[in-house]
Amino acid sequence: MNRKITPAKVIMAFILSFLALTMLVPLLNILAKSLSHPDLVHGLKGYHIVPRGFSLINYQVILAQPIVIRSVLNSLFITVTGVILNIGLTASAAYVLTRPKLAGKKAFMYFLIIMMIFDPGIIQEYFLMKNIGLLDNLWAMVMYKAVNVYYLIILMRFMENIPASIVEAATIDGAGHMNILFKVMIPLCKVPLLTVGMFYGVYRWNEFFHSSIFLTAKSNTVLQVLLRQFVVQSDTQVIVGAANILANNNIAQLDNGSLKAATIVVAIIPILLLYPIILKYYTSDVLSGGVKG
Repeated sequence: MNRKITPAKVIMAFILSFLALTMLVPLLNILAKSLSHPDLVHGLKGYHIVPRGFSLINYQVILAQPIVIRSVLNSLFITVTGVILNIGLTASAAYVLTRPKLAGKKAFMYFLIIMMIFDPGIIQEYFLMKNIGLLDNLWAMVMYKAVNVYYLIILMRFMENIPASIVEAATIDGAGHMNILFKVMIPLCKVPLLTVGMFYGVYRWNEFFHSSIFLTAKSNTVLQVLLRQFVVQSDTQVIVGAANILANNNIAQLDNGSLKAATIVVAIIPILLLYPIILKYYTSDVLSGGVKG
């Protein structure tokens, strides 16, 4: 293996390091603001990544609000349940659409591609949820976008590359379609399934637009809607509380920038924890999805 250091490699390393810093520094700056002491946080600039002093008061204020805990639990429920539904339906559809003897396969594919290109409007989606009785119900967001056609096509390409001899051998052994799907196809497509699952998970965790329309009750608020309400619209009451604002106590006088930073950290922690888990399975299972000749 050629490990010679060349000018091109040095330039590429410099560019990649610079790009990494442009992403890491803002995140570390937000973390530093959230952990800094309230009396010292005003001295932090946009490029500072080390907290000044140390205090968890911002997190104590945020996590003391019942609506924050409720919104986190709602987001977790929608994300976890939704991803399970996404993977199950997408993998099942990909298996069916890659069967060589499927009648009307082209018609199904044309229909799915048209659905992918011509996305229905929000008004039609709203009335659909209303007609099936899912307005202001967390299951509306679980069932919304249950299958992404683009991710379905990705899984189809992987399943098509699995040798037909493996499926034929399983069929000869008496395996039905369900056994072939769960005991043959899914184990051999573990890496693409993890990739698609990660995409689904990030989308569901970060989705706020449809949640703000389909879910109106405070008990059904998700974290991203709450985050937008506080960070973007500067509605301090949702985090600090009306009683604290009226009393103008120490909590109401906390720096809004620090509170916003702490809220952002709370919102991105689950996604940041997801990537190492996915990468762990990548490194341990990347070869297990291959087929030995």
